[in-house]
Amino acid sequence: MPTFSLERTTPLPPDVAWRRLTDWPRHAGAVPLTRISVLTPGPTREGTRFVARTGFGPLAFDDVMEVTVWRPPTAGEGGLCRLEKRGRVVLGWAEIEVRPGPGGRTRVLWREHLRPRLLPPALDGALEAASRHLFGRAVNRLLSGA
Repeated sequence: MPTFSLERTTPLPPDVAWRRLTDWPRHAGAVPLTRISVLTPGPTREGTRFVARTGFGPLAFDDVMEVTVWRPPTAGEGGLCRLEKRGRVVLGWAEIEVRPGPGGRTRVLWREHLRPRLLPPALDGALEAASRHLFGRAVNRLLSGA
């Protein structure tokens, strides 16, 4: 059951970084072989639910998530979003945090705890390395506006 964190610094203001990181449909373009379906009407808030369907054909699975903390950044204050993973295959949580940083930059923290139901603990190290790589690239793409 790996837990990992990523940290990035961006020249974007906190509210722009926040919007890019919490625009759930944009995650589909940042994570390969993934589609996003938002299940609740917008705007995003506590209780918002969405599904990330990852994979190809019969090798796909649904990662069902619910927003349990939604505190967008305000002037001078950081923001925090916590997602609880409630799928049949993947459990755990993710947190996205943005904070004002030095020199007018924004510090982004992404923390995630994965509990896949079908993966033996012996593969935790490989899962953590792969997740760190995949989510690191996704965060970079989301922040770049790609």
